[in-house]
Amino acid sequence: MSQQNNQPRRFRSQDWFDNPDRIDMTALYLERFMNYGITPDELRSGKPIIGIAQSGSDIAPCNRIHLDLAKRVRDGIRDAGGIPMEFPLHPIFENCRRPTAALDRNLAYLGLVEILHGYPIDAVVLTTGCDKTTPAQLMAAATVDIPAIVLSGGPMLDGWFEGELVGSGTAIWKGRQRLAAGEIDEKKFIDIATASAPSSGHCNTMGTASTMNAVAEALGMSLTGCSAIPAPYRERGQMAYDTGRRIVAMAHEDLRPSAILTREAFLDAIVVNAAIGGSSNAQPHIVAMARHAGVEILESDWMDYGYDVPLLLNMQPAGKYLGERFHRAGGTPAIMWELEQKGMLRSQRPTVTGTSMKENLVGRESQDREMIRPFDDPLKQHAGFLVLKGNLFDFAIMKTSVISEAFRARYLSEPGKENSFECRVVVFDGSDDYHHRINDPALGIDERTMLVIRGAGPIGWPGSAEVVNMQPPDALIKQGITALPTLGDGRQSGTSASPSILNASPESAAGGNLALLHTGDVVRVDLNTGRCDVLISDEELEKRRQDEPPAIPPNQTPWQQIYRATVGQLHTGACLELALPYRGVGHDMPRHNH
Repeated sequence: MSQQNNQPRRFRSQDWFDNPDRIDMTALYLERFMNYGITPDELRSGKPIIGIAQSGSDIAPCNRIHLDLAKRVRDGIRDAGGIPMEFPLHPIFENCRRPTAALDRNLAYLGLVEILHGYPIDAVVLTTGCDKTTPAQLMAAATVDIPAIVLSGGPMLDGWFEGELVGSGTAIWKGRQRLAAGEIDEKKFIDIATASAPSSGHCNTMGTASTMNAVAEALGMSLTGCSAIPAPYRERGQMAYDTGRRIVAMAHEDLRPSAILTREAFLDAIVVNAAIGGSSNAQPHIVAMARHAGVEILESDWMDYGYDVPLLLNMQPAGKYLGERFHRAGGTPAIMWELEQKGMLRSQRPTVTGTSMKENLVGRESQDREMIRPFDDPLKQHAGFLVLKGNLFDFAIMKTSVISEAFRARYLSEPGKENSFECRVVVFDGSDDYHHRINDPALGIDERTMLVIRGAGPIGWPGSAEVVNMQPPDALIKQGITALPTLGDGRQSGTSASPSILNASPESAAGGNLALLHTGDVVRVDLNTGRCDVLISDEELEKRRQDEPPAIPPNQTPWQQIYRATVGQLHTGACLELALPYRGVGHDMPRHNH
């Protein structure tokens, strides 16, 4: 909603700092801000107070660039006539947080909601980067609904090792296979892994970090071209300055997330995610952001809008190159330009730029046709998520853009049974069980075996873990078989090239039928019909339901107990279900504190 007259807005911060009806409270709110040198006149000037949600810290290295970028954001805010106030966000670091950073998305969301609701902030810059820092902040922005804009931190520079590109995350999965095959030693494995992180920034592959920042731009929540600029580039600091200036204008315009985060925007995000070969983690995050914005995303939307979309971006893990070249090729706007020309977008919708997405994309055609392919000459057709269901779960997805030719030849090309296969399963209860037993010859794992992991969902882990991309036993890898079919109720890294069946809901810990699966059962997967079924009778499944279910690890912290008691399943975004009715909480003033 924008101002319809020339009267200056009365900002919510003025209820703290310029309230003639409660001068006693005004004095209380003003007093302690004086201790670092700000003046009463500044806070009482009627200028908007702009929060900077600082996600950078020493234990969130992917976002640490924001410690520097915030200075340029502050410059932009001041130059545009606003007053910056920087505050910390609960850290989220995908690689290092145990048992999983998925616990932190909802915790950071809760903390940011309380800050934006309870402090004198009129608008906010959301500093994003690592996987879950983007959805956590957009979920909070949707809940509070004060003007908000995303500033991505940007990917690392391209990694190189022995003359070849090494992408963050993807290099580790490939290196792990080479280590198992005996091709490299442990020192070289570590050297490859560290070479993939050459500078400040988040993953330089199209992992979940790059995916979710591209999604934020596709939604219309960041300035055009923001998401793909590498963190060390000068343009990143310039984008930070422009973002600071723009959020002040948005505060005066009263341009809120509720005007931008529409169903049309989320459908476009689903389309863009497919075209860039985006992370399978985009599914729960997009659903979570939409639900907090009051937008319904149907399970069928992934197929109806997102499946028949070509893969246009030649970027690891689905392609060849890395983030620097993606930026130079035009970034997310160049991908969206291709989609716009073919009528794939609903682009007549508002964005934080103050103009429509259609206007934002004018002149954004890429000149690098190896990196960003023309719509009619893609890397792959039908690149979206394939939705599966059956007698083991009600919902799961497969990322089809990473189905390799070798995988297709081995499992999806039997004459008369194309795009379907049957496998004997070996079941693991969590990743420790997998790592302890995967090389046990007694399991009889061969190339017609499906690896299944359970206890990896939001309740079971807790938090849902990136463990479904299991590699075969070392003996098979040495034979050249580097991928087996995998299935699980957890997630996998967006940097993984495994065409797993994952995000299975309901999870085993919530009563899902993966809990009933036994090693030795045969599972049939049919991509033509979207089915995944264990080939046993309903009667046998019911009989097994009487058995003791797989054990769930105990809670280790108070938050784990709260999380497990309130979280939903991955197919509905793994949200805190009790939080969903709260919407637009920033529209009403909180009570005074004295």
